[in-house]
Amino acid sequence: MTTVTVPRPAAVLGRDRPHQPNALQVSFTMAGRALRRVRHEPEQLADAIAVPVLFTVLFTYLFGGAVSGSTHSYLHYLLPGTLVMTVLLITVSAGLSLNTDRRAGALDRFRSMPIWPPAVIVGSLIGDVGRYLLASALVLGLGFAMGYRPGGGAGVLLAVALILVFAFSLSWVWTTLAFILRSPQAITTLSFAVLFPLTFASNAFVSPVTMPGWLRAFVDANPVSHLVGAERALMNGTAGAGQAGWVLLASAALIAVLGPVTMLLYRSRP
Repeated sequence: MTTVTVPRPAAVLGRDRPHQPNALQVSFTMAGRALRRVRHEPEQLADAIAVPVLFTVLFTYLFGGAVSGSTHSYLHYLLPGTLVMTVLLITVSAGLSLNTDRRAGALDRFRSMPIWPPAVIVGSLIGDVGRYLLASALVLGLGFAMGYRPGGGAGVLLAVALILVFAFSLSWVWTTLAFILRSPQAITTLSFAVLFPLTFASNAFVSPVTMPGWLRAFVDANPVSHLVGAERALMNGTAGAGQAGWVLLASAALIAVLGPVTMLLYRSRP
């Protein structure tokens, strides 16, 4: 009888083993997964497309004449506010995706893999940055088409970068809630209850000087007002280091507090 020797795979012999991916590689892999999900379900981009159009166009032509006397002058005041409102409203998508993965059991599979655990969440948030960029481009594109001409030049790019940083940090609020709340519908409902008062009761649409004292006190303390003020100053070319610095400090604080909380819930919640 002839004995046939079957060669053992190189991986079994300990040679040419694939290297374990590092944290950055895994994060970008998860970001690619988030982008592929949008490709297969393009309706997920509905909010990133519809919200910029609705708020930028409708608010300008509905309230421009009443607030500033002309739509053109009101557009210059409004557009930084609609940019902030648009991006902040769609940050909730991070929590919705994570909650859906949790309910479908995908997170259980990721936990069993020998990968850097935070990459599952960080990668998803990186993928969502593409949604924020799309929404920002639509707001600015519509603004330019309607006659908006910023005085800050390159400050427009800095304004977009600043809102992206803040949106990334705010997304950690919704990733935390993805492990606390039971359904995507609950996250959506809570996000409206939080974001709409913060964005409307701010300096995004009208000057606080026209408000009663009690409301103006809230608006002046509202973090969204500080963000809109920084965006407006950057786009007009009048920004100081303190305005953008406050937003960056708030963003770092959100990540520093909510990042560990999210990871604790990711490890402990089924």
